[in-house]
Amino acid sequence: MSTKDKKNSFTLWPYAIVVAMVLFMSYIAMFVYKAMNQDVDLVSKDYYEKEIKYQDQIDRVKRTQALGDVIVEYKAGEQTLLLQLPATYRGMNPSGTITLFRPSDDKLDKQVPLQLGRDQSQLLEVSDLASGIWKVRVSFNADNQEYYTEKTIQIK
Repeated sequence: MSTKDKKNSFTLWPYAIVVAMVLFMSYIAMFVYKAMNQDVDLVSKDYYEKEIKYQDQIDRVKRTQALGDVIVEYKAGEQTLLLQLPATYRGMNPSGTITLFRPSDDKLDKQVPLQLGRDQSQLLEVSDLASGIWKVRVSFNADNQEYYTEKTIQIK
């Protein structure tokens, strides 16, 4: 090969390498852009404040378990949720809230007051709730003590 042939030879390798690098950088830039615009929900808005008070929560749960297990029963056919407090709470006049917590979307959360009947139970209509996993959180006060229980249900 003469020097004249070397000067006239053309190769695509430098261009292919530059194009590959530009495509790769574009892909990384698109990935970063999508990741930055992704909506990331924490479990709750005040997660860190709640984490500090976690020992109080453990005490509430232990107090609740000591007096008996709170029954949360979902009836799919009737689209109702039955909350039943044990007889040990009779005469204590509990008051509080029931929170229907949707882990995947905090906009669907629902909170209702605890209004027990004579038999220490409350029936909730849940036909308006989206299907999926829900956490039923019952937080109440009775005889100047705080109680808490949490059950997971699946609405179909």
